[in-house]
Amino acid sequence: MTVTIMAITMIPLMLAALMTVEASSATRTASRVETVLANAADRVNRAGESCAGYDVYVQAAALAEGWEGDRATATYHYYSPAANPTIAGTWVNGTCPGLTRPDGLVQKVTITVISPDGKVTRTLEVVKSDV
Repeated sequence: MTVTIMAITMIPLMLAALMTVEASSATRTASRVETVLANAADRVNRAGESCAGYDVYVQAAALAEGWEGDRATATYHYYSPAANPTIAGTWVNGTCPGLTRPDGLVQKVTITVISPDGKVTRTLEVVKSDV
């Protein structure tokens, strides 16, 4: 009888301990993703303006965490102003309107980081401009 009562008492305690370990692991993974994301954004911010993209900086942030470089990716848009300044311009896919970066170009770099287990994904946008 005593063994049965102890077993009934221990099962919820063991389940609670297991859930605590899993929650801690998920929090640690999310924290590492945020670290890679912040590192990548910082590297992109410090990089010179370019039409070639910033993939090397974004991937380096993942590699610095000991992850594969493909865990961090970047997508690009540049701002195309409207002919009339009272009308909003548009964001266009790509790093630049041509092979040469025009003066005053505004770029939006969207950085996405996915944890190695694929359970945590975070995204951040960095706007680069020489204006």
